[in-house]
This record gives sequence, structure tokens and C-alpha cells, in this order.
Amino acid sequence: MDLESFIVSAVILLMVASVMVVLFKHLGLGSIAGLLVAGIIVGPHTPGPYITSHVEGVRSFTELGVVLLLFVIGLEMRPSRLWALRREIFGLGSLQILFTVLAITGYSVFFTDSPWRASLVLGLSMAVSSTALVMQILQEKGEIASPHGRATFGVLLMQDLAVVPMLTLIPVLAGQGTVSANIPGWKQFGFILGAFFAVWAFGKYVVPFALEKLARQRNKEGLLMVTILAVLLAAWATHRAGLSLALGAFMVGMSLSGSRYSMQIEAYVEPYKGVLLSLFFVAVGMSIDITAVSANLHDFIKYAVIVLFAKVGVMFMLCLFFGMNRGLAVNVSFLLAQGGEFGFVLLASARALAVIDDKIFLTGIGLISVSMLFTPAMAKLGDLIAGRFSRRTREKEDIFLTDQGEARGRVIIGGYGRAGHVVAILLNASRVPFIVFDNDPARVARGKEDSLPVLYGDIANPELLVKARVEEAALVVIAVDREQTALEAISHVKNFCPGVPVIARARDLEASGRLMAAGATVALPEAVESSLRLADDTLRMIGVPVDNIDLLLANARRKNYELVDSAE
Repeated sequence: MDLESFIVSAVILLMVASVMVVLFKHLGLGSIAGLLVAGIIVGPHTPGPYITSHVEGVRSFTELGVVLLLFVIGLEMRPSRLWALRREIFGLGSLQILFTVLAITGYSVFFTDSPWRASLVLGLSMAVSSTALVMQILQEKGEIASPHGRATFGVLLMQDLAVVPMLTLIPVLAGQGTVSANIPGWKQFGFILGAFFAVWAFGKYVVPFALEKLARQRNKEGLLMVTILAVLLAAWATHRAGLSLALGAFMVGMSLSGSRYSMQIEAYVEPYKGVLLSLFFVAVGMSIDITAVSANLHDFIKYAVIVLFAKVGVMFMLCLFFGMNRGLAVNVSFLLAQGGEFGFVLLASARALAVIDDKIFLTGIGLISVSMLFTPAMAKLGDLIAGRFSRRTREKEDIFLTDQGEARGRVIIGGYGRAGHVVAILLNASRVPFIVFDNDPARVARGKEDSLPVLYGDIANPELLVKARVEEAALVVIAVDREQTALEAISHVKNFCPGVPVIARARDLEASGRLMAAGATVALPEAVESSLRLADDTLRMIGVPVDNIDLLLANARRKNYELVDSAE
């Protein structure tokens, strides 16, 4: 593709995607549904603006968005707390895969006269759900840490772990033995464990060491590049072990979750994750062959209904069995009703080995793609039905929170220099919750020595403010000594949440005026305040009454230090 064709294709894609996202958001169906429909419009299977026929290649590249999504989720989960999801992962997740495969395979064998091998492949491909789609929906709704969000995540994680046995089963069905028949099973298992350990050690020791060196150099670009490289290496390692790419990214993210760099890393990665993930959903939409679906419309609708009822029904009954109320069970069931990206891989592998024919392959691909298209609507329907069953709790547990704790009502401090340190010490002594950000690793290390919540981060970075949930803060204190950084931070805070008060440190009255103009609630000029403190002590030492002194100082601070402004 030449440069001009590429630019034209990019413009068309962005125009269609923008219109669809706005439209579907307006209809209350969310941006993901809009991106999927945009993919259908610009894809090779429908008349309209044509982008490319290499859909598989586009989807493979944009899968990096899924990798980054799981990395970000890993950053928000402590390794020690993963054990809290053991019932959801190993219990609920395992049984969901088993019973869904049995239900879909049984129907295909007994009611469609399909060969049992082809039926089993169809059952396996439909048993898994879309990690990218579901987690993005939960993230957009702020429900990842909700009870149904945790259960859903546990099931999805188990599905990722099931990649190996599912893939090794396909050659067996084709009569070719396992993928690695020349390697003993215990060696394969050891290889997988080795990959797990290598990724964990890499994320726990190697990556933080590199980040520390780059942070001391104030190398923001290097910090981002090393982070992306670490994610890709971890994803490649688990992929080589026969596991999913996303699993490696999740592991290295979880290894970094306790790092003081975690929140700033998440802020750096977020824009790239958003772009790639959006393109991934567009690529999924491009793979939907409307012509193939309409040619076998009756069979397609029949299969779609059966798969939907099988997945929702199995998941609903299992959730009840595991002690969830009906409202939570409905939410989890409807969120996981779709097929997943891994289903494409299973179907392609089975077709290549002649386990399934082209008709079943096209039917399976169509079912997965269309089910993903309707997932936002299914999630919305699940919310409505759950509301009728019960008033499900929206309280969040801290499974997905790092050491920063809860954000609501806390003070956010930018800068851990002299001024920021004093504010933090006094807030800590008063038992007021707070968090401090500083982009100097030495100061961050000092905060750790002081046993205070000081993290690496640039307070002027808007993505960092979002991750710190500035909208829930009681107050923002800008204690940095660089005026430009303070101006940018104040501007971002006021853009995101105008109601949150901001106190800023200023060098003099002129700087105070500029900070106030940018939106600061209070901007204290250090030079003037130190002079007023000097005057206070002077008057006290020569015997001026305390009430008179307090009145004088109050008058001096009125109307932005109007009384002493002439002295500046």
C-alpha cells in the first residue's frame, strides 16, 4: 500500500469509527459496539468504503491492544490477592468450560448429525469468551472491582490458562497426536512452569531495576519504551510456552503492581492501549462476513440461539451453585455470553488439520464475531434483568487496588520536596489520607524511608491524574518548585473536576497571580509569607499585643496581599 492509499484508508477509517462511536454512545450501547459496526462498514465483506482485505494481519497486530489491556489490569492487582479469586478461577472457570463444551458438543452431535470431532471443536471454540471485550466494558463502567467484575475476571483468567490443553487437543482429534508428541508431558509442564517463573522474575527484579535507572535520568521516553518492551517480551515468553499473549502481559503487570512506578507507568501506557484496543475491535468487525451469514441465515440463527442459551444457562446455574445471588449470576452470565478471540485460533487450527469443513468454520467464525458485536447490548440487558432480580451491591473490594488504597476524600500532593514533605508529615500526623507524586526517584525513595505513600509520577500528566482519581479527592496540593509544571497541573485538575480545590505554592506575588488565574483556589507566595512570618516574630518580640498582630497579618493577606503588594 502506497502512502497516499494509506492516508486515505486511515481517514476513512477514523471518520467512520468516529461517527459510529458517537452514534452508539448516544444510543446508550457504548463505544465498543460502534467500533465493531465501523469495522463491518469498512471491511471487505460489505459494499462501502474499502480499507484492506488482510483482516487477519490487522487483527494480529491490533491484538497488542489486548496485551496492553491485560498489562494494565495486572498493574491494578496485587499478587498476594490473586489467591482470593481461587474459587472463581479454578472452580467456576473450570466448570464453566467443561459444561459449556459438553452442552454445545452434545447438541451438535445429537441434533445436527455433525461428526463428534467437529462438534467438539465447535464446543471448545464457543466455550471461551472475549477477554478484551468484557474487561473493556467493565473498565468503562468502573466495575472491574465489583463482585460480578471479580467473578467474570476469574472465569476469563481460567479460559486463558485453558489455551494449552485446548490447542493440544486439536491434533489429537486429527489423529496426529499432540503438538509436541516428541516431548514428554512432564517436560512440557516443566517448560510452562519455567516460563511462568521467568516472567515473574523478569517483572519483579529486572524491569524495576531498569525503570529506576531511567527515572534517575529523567528519561520519560526511555521509561515508556522499556515498559512496552517488557510487556512484549513477557507476552512472547508465555506464547512460546503455548499460553496466551495476554497472560504474560498480565503476569508482568502484576509483578510491577507493588512498584512505586506502577501508577505513572499505567498513565504512560493508557493512550497507546486505547488506540490499539479500538483498532482491535474494528478489526473484529472487519472479519464479520455478512454474505456468508445471510447465505445460511436459518442455520446461523439456530446455532446463535443455542450457543447463547447454552452459555448463559450454564454460567447462570454455576454462579448460583457457587453461592451468588440471582442478580450477580445474571450479570456474569450475560457478560460472558459471547465467543472470544481464541475461538478464531481454534477454528483455524481445526480447519488446517481437516477436523472441520469450511461450512462449520464459517459458521463458527460468524457466531463468534456476531456474538461479540452484540455483547454491549447483552451487558446492558443483563443489568436490566439483574435489577429486577435483586438490588445487587455496587461496593468494591480492594482486590484490584494497589498500595495507594482508596481515593475518595484523600489529599493529592504534587512534589515531595521541602514543602511537600512538610504537608505530608502533618497530614499523616492528623491521620488524613493522602498520596504524593514526585518524578525524582531520590525523593520517592525518601518517602519510602519515611513510610509515607510517595509514588513516582508527574503531577502535570493528565493520565496520571485520571489514574489517581482526582475527581474523588478532597484537595490537591501543588508543592512543586517549577511554575510551568504547577500551571499545567492546575489546568488539568480544573478541566477534569472544577469543584476540587487546589492549593499551590508560588515563588512571589506575580507567580501567585498567574497560578490563581490558571484556576488555583489559593496560591501562597513564599517570599511574602516568609516576610510576614518575620514581621510576626518581630512584633511579638517587641511586645505588640497578639490581637493587633493577628489583625495586621489578616489585613496583609486580604485581597491577594494588596497591602504589601507595593513592596514587591
